[in-house]
Amino acid sequence: MRDPRLTEFARENRKAMTEPETRMGLALRANRFEGVKFRRQKVIGKFIADFAANEPRIVVEIDGHTHDVDDLHDADRTRYLNERGYHVVRFTNGDVMTNLEGVLTMLSIALAEARQAPMPVFHPPLPTLSPEGERAK
Repeated sequence: MRDPRLTEFARENRKAMTEPETRMGLALRANRFEGVKFRRQKVIGKFIADFAANEPRIVVEIDGHTHDVDDLHDADRTRYLNERGYHVVRFTNGDVMTNLEGVLTMLSIALAEARQAPMPVFHPPLPTLSPEGERAK
């Protein structure tokens, strides 16, 4: 079940995108980029991806200055998304603002790799049972 607070936060983020996110969004919207449907601020489990596509499964993160101090959170987020079959590619705000063409070239390469990779199978954790055979709370 999706957390409604996370969904609302993603909706608010879509309305207040940063300039680099807006610029990247314009390049990716309406299946313009290699025919791939990217969604902005997509909720995936307990995280919100800046841009994500289901086919191929890829997440594009635009990292601002806050990501410099939160590498552990980013590593956890990348691991979580990888476990669910997403390839994660990261670009900096500066790259998007000063070299969008290079960013899109790198994204094209990442898309080709994602299309070639086998789809991992995600197995959600099973509920824990008590010794009496009832679900633990």
